[in-house]
Amino acid sequence: MPRRIEIYFHNFDGFYLSGRPGFPRDWMANMHADPKFMLHLKRGVVADLDAMASPIANQEERRSILYRVRTESWGASTQEAEATMDHWVESAPLVSFVLV
Repeated sequence: MPRRIEIYFHNFDGFYLSGRPGFPRDWMANMHADPKFMLHLKRGVVADLDAMASPIANQEERRSILYRVRTESWGASTQEAEATMDHWVESAPLVSFVLV
């Protein structure tokens, strides 16, 4: 059944959805089952946009994007991000998406 959750997206030379590591996310399982979803924008721009997700499995790509999520979006220090990066790469949810 369709669901709406609140989640931030990241724009680093492409669009990404991520979350903190540690436990499975229903939204990630849903995107594996059906990569089509609707992105609902609400802050300043109100729109519903069709999108298509692609999970990111490549470890180096995950490391690069998650480092930017941690430091640029969430304000972690470079030292903190580097110290915990292996854990994030191993278990944080991460997908790229495009608007369709």
